[in-house]
Amino acid sequence: MSRWPQLLRALTWTVVLTLMVSIAAFVPEMAFVSAVSPSSSFSRSCNSEGFVRIPLDFPREKLCLPAHTVKRSKIDFFVPTIFAALVVAASACVVRSLGLWETETG
Repeated sequence: MSRWPQLLRALTWTVVLTLMVSIAAFVPEMAFVSAVSPSSSFSRSCNSEGFVRIPLDFPREKLCLPAHTVKRSKIDFFVPTIFAALVVAASACVVRSLGLWETETG
């Protein structure tokens, strides 16, 4: 029996899981980056030029920092990517442990 259908199904699910986890990991980061940009309406509430507002747990509290101190680091790209890879690998292990890839022979 050919293994190509199983490999195609595994590849399809891996791609779907990777896309979903990547989207779930990058959307909050994009929302945060857009909120702390100096031109956003969220940061304009600092009432000072060159300051950005940092989101806190409590909406009524306000923390404003100089814009030059808030910048992206190189690790900001790798952390969500590594997280996505780990979730996809864990998902594949769960699917394999359930035996969904095994076919009935007989």
